[in-house]
Amino acid sequence: MAPENTPPGVEPTVRVIAMPADTNANGDIFGGWLLSQMDLAGGTLAARLSRGRIATVRVEGMSFLAPVAVGDEVSIYAKLLSTGRTSMKLDITAYRRHRSEEESVKVTEGTFIFVAIDEKKQPRVLPESIKL
Repeated sequence: MAPENTPPGVEPTVRVIAMPADTNANGDIFGGWLLSQMDLAGGTLAARLSRGRIATVRVEGMSFLAPVAVGDEVSIYAKLLSTGRTSMKLDITAYRRHRSEEESVKVTEGTFIFVAIDEKKQPRVLPESIKL
């Protein structure tokens, strides 16, 4: 079930279980792990929309709102905010759900910028179909 503040019918781009290997030296889920999951989710959407290879070029306004524990299900939602000639800006939000509960809690949000690239890793123009 999607968290209350996501649009109806929206499915997460990535869903994963936080595991002991994803922790820092204190046994807490490492923020870098969560950031990488968000980048995977954003990259998945950006590649699909751009119909090809993309590169993450910037992360803006990252906020860690609540902790994630080992065993939590983490669901990450990505939404297109805007496009440029070769780039797109996505809002990416992560929620956690304890495996024995129904309630999802927003844990992280951020804005990621991706650029469409060609086979020579140079920027390429986005398809007209995704321009806002």
